[in-house]
Amino acid sequence: MALLTLQDACLAYGHVALLDHAAMSLEPGERLGLIGRNGTGKSSLLKILAGLERPDDGLLQLQQGLRRHYVAQEPQFAPGATVFEAVSVGVAEAKALRERYEAHAPGEDLDALQSRIEALGGWTWEQRVTETLERLQLPADRVVDELSGGLKKRVALAQALAAAPDVLLLDEPTNHLDLEAIVWLQDLLAGFAGAVILITHDRAFLDAVSTRILELDRGQLRSYPGSFSAYEATKARELEDEALANARFDKLLAQEEVWIRKGVEARRTRSVSRINRLVALREQRAARRDVVGKVRLELDTGSRSGKIVAELEGVAKSYGTRAIVRDFTATILRGDKVGLIGPNGAGKTTLLKLILGEIAPDAGTVRQGTQLQVAYFDQMRDALDLDATLADTISPGSEWVEIGSTRKHVMGYLGDFLFSPARANSPVRTLSGGERNRLLLARLFAKPANVLVLDEPTNDLDIETLELLEELLQDYAGTVFVVSHDRRFLDAVVTSTIVSEGDGRWREYEGSVEDWLAQSQRAAALAAKAAKAAPKAEAPAPAAAPVSAAAAPAPAVAPKRKLSYKEQRELDELPARIAALEDEQKALGELLNGTELYTRSPEKIAETHARFAAIDEALLALLERWEDLGSR
Repeated sequence: MALLTLQDACLAYGHVALLDHAAMSLEPGERLGLIGRNGTGKSSLLKILAGLERPDDGLLQLQQGLRRHYVAQEPQFAPGATVFEAVSVGVAEAKALRERYEAHAPGEDLDALQSRIEALGGWTWEQRVTETLERLQLPADRVVDELSGGLKKRVALAQALAAAPDVLLLDEPTNHLDLEAIVWLQDLLAGFAGAVILITHDRAFLDAVSTRILELDRGQLRSYPGSFSAYEATKARELEDEALANARFDKLLAQEEVWIRKGVEARRTRSVSRINRLVALREQRAARRDVVGKVRLELDTGSRSGKIVAELEGVAKSYGTRAIVRDFTATILRGDKVGLIGPNGAGKTTLLKLILGEIAPDAGTVRQGTQLQVAYFDQMRDALDLDATLADTISPGSEWVEIGSTRKHVMGYLGDFLFSPARANSPVRTLSGGERNRLLLARLFAKPANVLVLDEPTNDLDIETLELLEELLQDYAGTVFVVSHDRRFLDAVVTSTIVSEGDGRWREYEGSVEDWLAQSQRAAALAAKAAKAAPKAEAPAPAAAPVSAAAAPAPAVAPKRKLSYKEQRELDELPARIAALEDEQKALGELLNGTELYTRSPEKIAETHARFAAIDEALLALLERWEDLGSR
């Protein structure tokens, strides 16, 4: 039986219908990913399902006694509240009922109170809160106002878990969380006993968590079973079919419009039915909601910078007794696309400022390149004046925007970012979080720059805009620094990663996030195996009679054995063999994440899984052999 069911829901703001007779249901244990473009009404729908808002029309049916808990994008807490007090809000009902029971107020139905307290687990609410804090590694006595954005999000999640709801509703839960915390949240949701509905644009997170994708598209809700990867394949086919059907319909309508204009034939009595059909076709076309156009992104790379953007040698930086950067050396060249990865508070922003010469190091040297034009994308959107209009934000004091050699009217430029002319004079504060990010991108790309610094650019952006931004940055001739926890976005954009390894140590890795993770895991596996295989130190032998220096034999030193011709040839061939296996494994992974294997060749599923696992074993063996031969 469904936990909740939404039927024939309608919701409109102005003339745009966010929900147009939409319907959906949620089954026990489901983890449902809610996706759609910015401004389509995802957050409004989530609030309706949470009982915080009501639709204009339609019905929301809930299973009797259903408990829901909603975690907002930017959670709010009582000023001055400690972490324990904030998390205790999740058990507020149980806490209040127990206080009423213990007060023994005259006329109170104690039996009914006791039953409700037991149903909510209210006798042990303090223990539940304490266990949740320990599980999420949160300090009970810290004041919430003093915490970082990532820790505040953890407090909000702890509040929800302490409530032990049947349905957990999460709006952008990965915002402000670092990579480690996102993986932690994945595991947390995978083990959650209730059902989950979440809004997120983190595609890797969606793939790992969701069991079904629910898409809000032009007021309608469409359901797609499986992961986000399976949804992508199915959606692409659906859009192709829809485009073909619309083209056939438009062709028929055009033919009928030509016929009606012939005049004499159209007035004959026997043609009344055809006229009626034309009227019906016109009405159908007027009611059709076409796919909204895509964002059009263009970027002015400005003047060409020097070949070297920055050169750092033995750089160190500390604040008080805390080392942020220790002995860091790197060279950033023109055209590099660098991802900065590390937990919140590790010092990614400080390292960026050192690279760009905005702050001086305590030790070491930093040399900047020539003709650098730097543009910043700020995750906190501090650069936006909330009272300014959209047009003034993009081009203050002018009606024109110049991008390279192209000159565009500000209305047309805003239209490229899906802002209608009617909204050009609206204040920025009327925009949703995703729309503000889109406006910030529009402002950023209107300025010439050969170095882009993007601080969490993926927060609140819809998936389609993310993919277009990926394509733009891939083709961008300048240098890019990206601070992000969106693994899929980083993998698509960066050519190298600078990773925090703790205690102020930073290390640069060639390739994407997946490359860094693979290198780290293999290095850890090899180190663990080497440590296990190392012979235990032998116990010291009993002291013998002293031997004169002349009579003492020289210590035996095992000479390094030179590789044979066959071994040298094997060592030379190993990189190509490893690369071939990695390519095969990547192709198998894409096959397993798609839908074609499951629909066309289900008998090969087990065989494909077995081959994927076998490649893992083979890769580990080849890497160990490479290490062995290389050390000799």
